[in-house]
Amino acid sequence: MSSIPSGLRPPRSPLDPKVLITAVWAVALVSPRHGAASYIASPPPRSAMVPAFYVFGDSIVDPGNNNGLATLAKSNFPPYSQDLDPGVPMGRFSNGRVPSDMLAEKLGIKKFLPAYTDPNLELQDLFLGVSFASGAAGYDPLSAESAKVLSLSDQLGFYSKCMETIHSEVGEERASAIASESLYLVCTGANDITNTYFGSPWRSSQYNISSYTDLTVGSASSFLRELYGLGARRIGVFSLPPVGCLPSQRTLHGGPERDCFDPANEAAVLFNSKLSAEIDSLNKDLPGARLVYVDVYYPLLAIIQDPARFGFQVSTKGCCGTGNIEVTYLCNQLGHPETCGNDTEYVFWDSYHPTEVAYHTLVDQIFSKYAPKLL
Repeated sequence: MSSIPSGLRPPRSPLDPKVLITAVWAVALVSPRHGAASYIASPPPRSAMVPAFYVFGDSIVDPGNNNGLATLAKSNFPPYSQDLDPGVPMGRFSNGRVPSDMLAEKLGIKKFLPAYTDPNLELQDLFLGVSFASGAAGYDPLSAESAKVLSLSDQLGFYSKCMETIHSEVGEERASAIASESLYLVCTGANDITNTYFGSPWRSSQYNISSYTDLTVGSASSFLRELYGLGARRIGVFSLPPVGCLPSQRTLHGGPERDCFDPANEAAVLFNSKLSAEIDSLNKDLPGARLVYVDVYYPLLAIIQDPARFGFQVSTKGCCGTGNIEVTYLCNQLGHPETCGNDTEYVFWDSYHPTEVAYHTLVDQIFSKYAPKLL
């Protein structure tokens, strides 16, 4: 509908509340109110653990929102998405699916979570979930501004419009129930450290690491409060990964041996500790909120430090090109025919983003650990 924005669980008992939620949505969607009958074809699957899944953040969970933007932070060209079926570049920053897709599938919703700005988006997609994420965005507004991508404020605005559409279709009461029972994921902040702070003089001349992480955690807190104010209650918030061990940061800051860039990792650890504490505080302040801090730092670091344990061979460089620096437009099939032949052996696809199989390894770990806290 072009008019919209320019492991299953075991069988449940009949009284399982999540099955009843699904039934409620089905009833809502056959109601003639506000033309809701147009959505009757695709209520949430009976296997769905939540009514819908909505995602905010950066390139880790961006399925193509940057495609139509005047930015260098794009991936809608080969060899990105080369392992998708069919291998059509859709704007995902990997060789295949990304964590938002995998989590949507684990939730029983769908295999691919679409981009909100996808011109082929349909009404039913809004009810099941979309990603508002934009590659290169961050908690620091300067990150999105300098990269000319969608800021978290922009993404929140799109979510508000999404819920307005749902409200017009099923009415206020049902729209509020969908909002409060759905699952939300926020995954961003890596670009703040790698590019906005260590990659340019603008923030590093104004802040030390301690004050900069105060700034970004404050921004994260404001965003989560606004999202809560729009009806969200179940919100998973990813920590920063070990950004100093990204292939690009090894190349730029790791010296001749391409070691991990310790200052960036230390900044990520500091940010994560402050973010975790802030989430604890928000849970006390916001009635009914179920915000969960999701640690991805140490699970990913373990994969990077001991790749063989997880079935990988290479963790210090990406599959694309030389693997040392290529990302977005530098990662292209024409200019880099030496792109690796077997990306399942690599932890990283390009110099910033993991491969699909690495994402699978990580998502399997975090879903089993954190899903019970959110669902």
